[in-house]
Amino acid sequence: MTVESKIAAPAKSSGLAYVFLISTMLCWAGNAIVGRFAVGEISPMLLVTLRWTGTMLLLALFAKGTVRREWPVLRAHWRFLAAMGALGYTAFNALFYVAAHSTTAINLGIIQGAIPMFVLLGAFAAYRTKVTVRQVAGAAITMAGVVLVASGGSLQRLADLAFRQGDLLMVVACVLYAGYTVALRRKPAVSAFAMFAALAAAAFVASLPLLVVEIAMGRLQAPTAKGWLIVAFVSVFPSIVAQVCFMRGVELIGPARAGVFANLVPVFVPVLAVALLGESFEPFHAGALVLVLGGIWLSERGRAGVG
Repeated sequence: MTVESKIAAPAKSSGLAYVFLISTMLCWAGNAIVGRFAVGEISPMLLVTLRWTGTMLLLALFAKGTVRREWPVLRAHWRFLAAMGALGYTAFNALFYVAAHSTTAINLGIIQGAIPMFVLLGAFAAYRTKVTVRQVAGAAITMAGVVLVASGGSLQRLADLAFRQGDLLMVVACVLYAGYTVALRRKPAVSAFAMFAALAAAAFVASLPLLVVEIAMGRLQAPTAKGWLIVAFVSVFPSIVAQVCFMRGVELIGPARAGVFANLVPVFVPVLAVALLGESFEPFHAGALVLVLGGIWLSERGRAGVG
């Protein structure tokens, strides 16, 4: 192999990784957009249940052999997997879709951008992971951005602690997902695809009690034609396509570099929300976005070994 070909191979791999990872973030940003589109088209808990039903059916076609081979390990860790699926997939998405009924997609996306900071704090609480001064400062700046979004840029609302319900639910959802992310350190030694299939199955089972509650409260709304399109989208793109692209991206450039791309979600969501939903991008949104991304950037520079 020539020197030129050795240089070109990593460059090509990085280029492919960028395509995969940007596609992942677009899928995840799209989840916020369809969360708003779903209002009036399908009830939140039914959407969660049908999402994981569709995902499991698709995985049955593509991951059946992988799950069968790794079933002994999965079965030995079923309690852990059940908790992770319920926490990271069902609870997060249930709160996400309920929040979409009382806040904007732009708010959903920007608040979601704070997940890395919640993960940082969770890792410190659970494992006493070393935290630098820069990381603490970054976390504080990011949280300031979340508060700015939740208050709608209103000092009076901030003083009265009068935040929108949807924004508060989204913060809780982010905390739960951060807990799921931190707990991934203890995941069993199985392939990413088998792990995802097990979590999807657990998420489906965990969604059923929530669906029963929704029915009992008289809030069930059967999908409209548009609602079924939304179910198809969330079952395929934020679930499977995003996972496959993310796994491939990590394989090509590693988890550290791949993780940085998550910062694109709060950037993509406002663009899509303005273009597709006609939402208004206010000055406080811009300020919050700068704070959230700036805090993450500062925190990344504060990692051990980073100058």
